[in-house]
Amino acid sequence: PPCATDSCSLREALPGSSPPVSMDPSSAAAAHTTIVVKVGTSSILRGDTGMLALSTLASLVETLSTLRASGHAIVLVSSGAVGVGCQRMGVKKRPTSLAELQAYAAIGQPHLMRYYDELFSALGQPIAQVLLSADALDSRAGYENAQATFTELLRIGVIPVVNENDSVAVSELRFGDNDALSALVAVLIKADYLFLCTDVDALYTTNPN
Repeated sequence: PPCATDSCSLREALPGSSPPVSMDPSSAAAAHTTIVVKVGTSSILRGDTGMLALSTLASLVETLSTLRASGHAIVLVSSGAVGVGCQRMGVKKRPTSLAELQAYAAIGQPHLMRYYDELFSALGQPIAQVLLSADALDSRAGYENAQATFTELLRIGVIPVVNENDSVAVSELRFGDNDALSALVAVLIKADYLFLCTDVDALYTTNPN
């Protein structure tokens, strides 16, 4: 089941879930529990400066590394490429045109991954970048290929860091947002849990704004 939470409460949320999840790496439940965690741009970028919230990012990385070391299979779906791209280029206002969004995503994605790689590497946890596009999952062959890639990455103990391939996606084929992408990934890998790390109060049936 999906759960809206913040990154610091993931470890607390898991033991109280239904069914309960053991954190003992020797337990069969821990070895076969697959978790997808999604973080949005507002969760990892400071609202006042647009800079990366490094303490939040470090806390998230430590939590996910601890869960992986405990025997869980972890997938991270992370937004933030456009925001990091704007930060790198000194752009204060988020662009609105598709071409601008794709350009800043292309600028920001490698820098975002560099931060993730440095933080995960400090804890000895290997990661992999997985960029998905809606059209790639639209065919049976593409879906099965993506599924096989995730299966192998998780088998060898890697945490995939997933984002939409914004730089080449066209408007008609976009997932829409990474909430939808994380749900598709959770179904793709048959995840036991999907956690949405968010700064909003709850899950809404419609746009609260």
